[in-house]
Amino acid sequence: MRKKMIPWLFLAPSLSGVMVFMGIPFLDVVRRSFLNAMGTTFLGWDNYRAVWNNEAFRLAAGNTLHFLAVCIPALMAVSLGLALILSGMAKGGGGYGVIRTTMVLPMAVPAASMVLVWKIFLCPEGVFNQFLSGITGQRWEIDWAFSGYAFPMLLMTYLWKHTGYDMILWLAGLGTIPGELYEAARMDGAGSLAQLRYITLPQLHGTFCLTGILSVVNSFRVYREAYLLAGSYPDSSIYMIPHLFAHWFLNLDIQKMTAAAVMVTAAFLLPTAVLWIWRKGKA
Repeated sequence: MRKKMIPWLFLAPSLSGVMVFMGIPFLDVVRRSFLNAMGTTFLGWDNYRAVWNNEAFRLAAGNTLHFLAVCIPALMAVSLGLALILSGMAKGGGGYGVIRTTMVLPMAVPAASMVLVWKIFLCPEGVFNQFLSGITGQRWEIDWAFSGYAFPMLLMTYLWKHTGYDMILWLAGLGTIPGELYEAARMDGAGSLAQLRYITLPQLHGTFCLTGILSVVNSFRVYREAYLLAGSYPDSSIYMIPHLFAHWFLNLDIQKMTAAAVMVTAAFLLPTAVLWIWRKGKA
């Protein structure tokens, strides 16, 4: 019993700070979501109905869910593939350190600087249009951030920024797999795909859960890229929940902000709980 309490004693200062500066304020947000703007009249579910019936909220929520459904699998698949490649290179020798550093470098680049570079590529007179003009012989003047291609462009910038972070997590998980398992599998005649299916992927359950949760958390911060790439009023395909919150904040629409915050938090906790339960079931 005493040994079980030791980790919680070390975590107590951090948990206390989280509870004081995040937990208690959020409980107040939940309380205010059932009240009027002044916090004097109980309105029941009226604020939630107003948010749900708001067309801008539905658009932003739909785009956010669309982004999550596309970016999370893409991010985890790409980062895992790169981690497997780098893990093989580490065993074989050359180029491992250079490629790993190159992939992780975008993490150190501030979001504002990163988006400024992408604007140079994606603006009507940008590098991408000039490249296409040189290939096709026709003049290209597409503003990629404000066109039907806005969503793929946002996805591309997001993957470029966050793939290295997830790749490091996968590499850490791969490093914990005992090499004896692969040696035994090779002696039994198992090929690379069989080793991946029956050894690597099952051994990465814990890493998958951690990487999935962190990827979901980071995906809610895509507003930085979307805002810096296209401003407060982007193309409708990349109008996200944070855009809507920013507009409500400017109008001091406290009722909608609090109700929407509770709804978004509940929607965020659902996939996190599913991943956690799945991980516990595999343990």
